[in-house]
Amino acid sequence: MVDDTLIADTESVSWRAAWKRPRFRRMAIGGLLLVLALLAVWPTYLARIEARDGIQLNDVVLYALPVYDASLAVFISLWSAALLLIYRVQRSPAMYLHFIWGYALLFITRIISIGLTPLDPPNGLIELRDPLSNYFYGTTFITKDLFFSGHTASICLMAFCLTLPRDRWLVFFGTAIVGVGVLLLRIHYTADVIAAPFFAYGVYRLAKWLVRDAL
Repeated sequence: MVDDTLIADTESVSWRAAWKRPRFRRMAIGGLLLVLALLAVWPTYLARIEARDGIQLNDVVLYALPVYDASLAVFISLWSAALLLIYRVQRSPAMYLHFIWGYALLFITRIISIGLTPLDPPNGLIELRDPLSNYFYGTTFITKDLFFSGHTASICLMAFCLTLPRDRWLVFFGTAIVGVGVLLLRIHYTADVIAAPFFAYGVYRLAKWLVRDAL
């Protein structure tokens, strides 16, 4: 799924050299501002989603799994991947552009998909204890941000953006842990988790296309 020839020329460009390019500066700052704007409206949007009625899916696979508080495994996997990405981005402005625009597009895709699919959460839901992620959700625990799994898609996007095979497959393994974890917590349906990598790959490819001339 991932092109292993990730434009070696652009990957070798330093931050100092990249920052001298006006288009790179516009894309780097613009992507960050877009993500910050989306984060600012996210709690208000989710509060409206939480207030509406939805349908509950009969998820045979999900209800065959045990209910288990996998919060710690999800938290460690997601934020370890984020720290690895931050470390690698220090030497790769191209990776930064791919992720920041991929994440912005992922955010927009989630807003649209959540708005179009009014769903109620599965029975037996356990609150995910992730203080870092939950900070951006507001003061109320959100249960109806369904289809697709944002946690799973976010860490999967990180894997696509990383360029070293070892890094990439390590984070793909973390993606599997997060996917299974949110199912055991019953905060998502099976379809949410299965769909997440496809959405992540789609926005990753689109982000690469959008920033193709920035470096």
